[in-house]
Amino acid sequence: MRARVCYAAALPGRGLGLVESASSVLRPLRTPSSVGIVANPASGRDIRRLVSRASVFPTIEKSNMVQRMLSALGALGVDRVLMMPELTGICADVHRAGQRLRASPDVRWPRVQVLDTRSEESVQDTLEAVDRMVAEGVAVIIVLGGDGTHRAVASRCGAVPLATLSSGTNNVFPDLREATVTGLAAGLVALGRVPAGIALRRRKLLRVATSTHPGEIALVDACVSTLTHVGARALWQPDTISEMAVTFAEPDAIGLSSVAGLLHPVGREDPHGLLLRLARPRSAEARMTVAAPIAPGLIAEVGVAAVEMLVPGRPTALQARSGTLALDGERELEFSAAELAVTLDLCGPFIIDVPATLSWAARHGVLRTDDRVRGNGSPHREEPLFT
Repeated sequence: MRARVCYAAALPGRGLGLVESASSVLRPLRTPSSVGIVANPASGRDIRRLVSRASVFPTIEKSNMVQRMLSALGALGVDRVLMMPELTGICADVHRAGQRLRASPDVRWPRVQVLDTRSEESVQDTLEAVDRMVAEGVAVIIVLGGDGTHRAVASRCGAVPLATLSSGTNNVFPDLREATVTGLAAGLVALGRVPAGIALRRRKLLRVATSTHPGEIALVDACVSTLTHVGARALWQPDTISEMAVTFAEPDAIGLSSVAGLLHPVGREDPHGLLLRLARPRSAEARMTVAAPIAPGLIAEVGVAAVEMLVPGRPTALQARSGTLALDGERELEFSAAELAVTLDLCGPFIIDVPATLSWAARHGVLRTDDRVRGNGSPHREEPLFT
């Protein structure tokens, strides 16, 4: 099977013509723009935080992050934001802050609409919200959460690019960045002020299929656990893991993928992944043993029996026949008497490269508001600042 070659296409209906407006710092000459926000209320609160004495990610900080993003989006002229509903108070706090802003004309927010989709504190909340956002035509979806949250969004977002923000326990896929800056980059992409070919990167993913299940995806890692029940979902005991596949592996990462990253780093842009067969640390079966940060504050020894390259588009059989399948750090699927195979796919979700987006915007004066520039962001104007 040949690997697919993926290209970033220009976003439809996005122009670069801008004029000044009293309602925003820069105003686009185009149809109204919408941005979706998925803020997972449960991220950063699982059992791994308890066993490793790591701090939790409070609701109020998630609300504050959303508010800072709204300020950035409003300053650029984004018209509407669609938010996923939840029950912990993020949306309610954002609503109250918006009411207070009516007395502050210098701060501009887009119109915020909380979707009328389900809110049952399950992954279905995210899936239904993303489906609705895509149907409503959002240009970008901003995600606040960990690897699991981003995986859920990526499974439904299609070609809509994601702006990633870390607020979970396993934070390998999303960026750890100030929300205001991410909001600026997301707004520039949503309004078409930075070309898609500059702003967007396509990430890899894993497709895991069993003989009894049609398949699941993972953005970072897929692990086979000997535990027979999903239970609390979070996977933080490496001695229960028999096999691990990764799309990329960074030596400075936290989580299970750090095992691969500390043995054989694989970049996010590299056209391959890795499969590790694990063994008891320092055992006869283990060719090597590594100490890895598998969760915040939790360093564990992990034995590795074999390391194999994952080639795009080529299914690789897993040896386990029963247990649970963990995707991006969370057990999702119980299986018994089943055959598993993992396939690396280069055509995963589009994500916004925040540094590249803002660098292009800086070089082309997109965010300048002085009279000489008038914020037109012309790709042909790259005037020197020093004379």
